[in-house]
Amino acid sequence: MALQNIGAANSDDAFYRYKMPRMITKIEGRGNGIKTNVVNMVDIAKALARPASYTTKYFGCELGAQSKFDERTGVSLVNGAHETAKLAGLLENFIKKYVQCYGCGNPETEIIITKTQMITMKCAACGFLSDVDMRDKLTTFILKNPPEQKKGSKDKKAMRRAEKERVKEGEAADEELKKVKKEVKKKSGVPSKEAAPKVASAKKKASGSDEDHSSPVGSQADENDVADDDDDVQWQTDTSLEAARQRIQEQLSAATAEMVMLSNIEEEEKAKQAKTSALQNGIAEPEEKSNHSVGEDGKIGGAQETLVSLIKGNLEKGSSPKQLQSFLGSLVGSSQEVMNALFEALFEGIEKGFAKEVTKKKNYLVAVTQEEGSQIILLRAIEAFCGKSSSDIVKEVALVLKVLYDGDALEEEDIVEWYKEGVAGASNKSQIWKNVKPFIEWLQSAESETEEE
Repeated sequence: MALQNIGAANSDDAFYRYKMPRMITKIEGRGNGIKTNVVNMVDIAKALARPASYTTKYFGCELGAQSKFDERTGVSLVNGAHETAKLAGLLENFIKKYVQCYGCGNPETEIIITKTQMITMKCAACGFLSDVDMRDKLTTFILKNPPEQKKGSKDKKAMRRAEKERVKEGEAADEELKKVKKEVKKKSGVPSKEAAPKVASAKKKASGSDEDHSSPVGSQADENDVADDDDDVQWQTDTSLEAARQRIQEQLSAATAEMVMLSNIEEEEKAKQAKTSALQNGIAEPEEKSNHSVGEDGKIGGAQETLVSLIKGNLEKGSSPKQLQSFLGSLVGSSQEVMNALFEALFEGIEKGFAKEVTKKKNYLVAVTQEEGSQIILLRAIEAFCGKSSSDIVKEVALVLKVLYDGDALEEEDIVEWYKEGVAGASNKSQIWKNVKPFIEWLQSAESETEEE
C-alpha cells in the first residue's frame, strides 16, 4: 500500500514519521444513483486517529451531497461522481482543521469536548489546546457523535501509585525474611558458612606448626586445607513438627512487630514535618513555649486553628497551586479537616463579593480536587464555611458553585449527591439549600436538554 506524509506541508520530508495511505476511490452506479466509494477510508481514518464517519461527513458537508459511512461493513459513500484529486484536497483541509495542532503542526492530537459544548484539540507533543471554529458544519456532527475518550490520567496515576506500594511491600517482606533467617540461625546454634573458615584458620594458628615459613606453594596448600575443613562441617536442621511450628511462629511474630514499628515511624515523621514547617514559617513556637502540644497519636492540639495558620503562612510565600497541593499532603489531619482549613484560609473575613474572590482563587481549589472523592470534601467545606458566615455569603453560594463547576473543580454528579444528602439530613432547614436549589434545577434541566438532543 502506497503511503504519503500527513499534511501537504510535509510532503517533501523523506524522514517524516506520520504517514497515511494514499486515497483510493471507485465510482459506482449510473444516472441519479451514481456514487463515489472511498475504498480505503477506514485505513486513512486509523492513520489520522479520527473516526471514519468524521471524514465521510466532512466530504458531504463540503460537496453539498449526501454521505454515509457504514460502521458494520466499513464502506464510505458520497453521492455523485467525484475525482480522487478533489476528495484528496478536501481531506487536506480536514487534516488542517481537525487533526494538526494549531501550534506546532503535529498530527498527534486528541479531540476534547468541553462542558460548554466547545471542541478543542489537545496536542500530545507540545500540549497546546487548539480551539476549533464552531461555525463549521461538521462541528454539529462531532458534538452529537463524540469520539471515544482515552483512559483518564487519574486512573493511570492510581495504577502507578498502587504499583509503587506493591514494590515497597515486596522489598519490606524480603528484608523481614532475611532478618528472620538470621535470627533462626542464631537461636539454633549452628555455625554459619562465614564462621566455619575462621574457626579452621584459628585452629591452624594455635597448632604452632612451621607452615607459616613455607613457600607460596605451601600457602596455596593452606587454602586448600581450609576449604577441606569447611567441607567437614556438617549442616543440620531440625525437621520435626514442633520445630517447624516454632519457626513459623517466630516468623509471624517478627513480621508483625516490624509492621507495627514501620507504622509508628511514619506517624512520627509526619508529626515532625508539620512541626518543622510551622517553626520555619514563624507561626508556631518551639516546644518549650508553644501552646499547642503534640500528643501520642502525632496530631497537634488546637488542630483547626493550627492548620489554618499553617496554610496562610504557605500562601503568603506565594506558593503555586501545585506547591500548595503538596504542602497540604504533608499536614497532619483528616482530608476534611485540611479542606475546611484551606477554604477558611482562602476566604476568611470576606463579607461581600464571595463569588468574585472564589473566581480569583479557583486555581487552588482545582488543584486540590484532582483525587477521587475530593470534590465531595470540598462541597462539605463550603457548607461548613457558609454555616458560620454571614447571610451575604450564603446568598452567593449558588454563584460559587457555578464558578467551580465551570472551572472543572466540581462535577455535576457530586454536586447533586451533596445537595440530596443536605436536604435529607439534619441541616435541611439551613438557608444554604434554598439558595442552592435554583442551581441544581438548572443542572438537571441542562442535562435533560442534552439527552433530548
